[in-house]
Amino acid sequence: MEIKKVATRSAVSLFMLCCSLSVQANLSSTVTIASDYLYNGVSKTKESEALQASLDWFNSSGLYASGAVSEVDFAGGTELEGNFYGGYRFALSQTINMDVGMSQYTFHGDGGSSELNYAQAYSKFRVGRTVLNIQYAWDYLGTGADHGIIMLTHTFLLSEQFSIMLGVDHSVSFDDGKFEWESGDNDYTHWHLTGTYSFLNGFAFSLGYSANDIDSYAGSTFVASLSKTFELN
Repeated sequence: MEIKKVATRSAVSLFMLCCSLSVQANLSSTVTIASDYLYNGVSKTKESEALQASLDWFNSSGLYASGAVSEVDFAGGTELEGNFYGGYRFALSQTINMDVGMSQYTFHGDGGSSELNYAQAYSKFRVGRTVLNIQYAWDYLGTGADHGIIMLTHTFLLSEQFSIMLGVDHSVSFDDGKFEWESGDNDYTHWHLTGTYSFLNGFAFSLGYSANDIDSYAGSTFVASLSKTFELN
């Protein structure tokens, strides 16, 4: 589809532009081991552990670009997911900050894993520690279906090292003839409560509880993760 090609080229161009700028830029990498890889409450690893890594670049102008990879286990032999995204953060008003960007998901493994590739646009509105995140994909998982996600989170800072995030999100397929989350059901709701403790030099431990209302996937589960962030400049 032409729109998919244009979106992919735009995301790549934005990533290259961000990487070409160096004024007051920050570069870091994070490695994570998680007991499960949940994407909006749905396991991408069949409720097994996942090793993940990311490279993150941020410029003082508000431009940023990131690339992340994770182990996955689904769709008949798909073993690796890549997520490459870039965007721009700016102040919309004295109290509201906005973040707009594009992401490209790629999948790797046996057979037709790459047929699942898709691009996604997103907008985030932040007021203090509350974030409203709206995402839209026009070829979700390569099915040709329009798909949207709306997400609301709030982070409570209990100390310099410990925080708790409460979030809820709703995912919906606008083309149930092309994609459904389960037979006769094109949407679901997910919520989670996650505590994160930062310690030593760049280490963080998280423990969360996640639940959704879709029958075909795990309804509720606990997820633990340990990550280490490396500052590269």
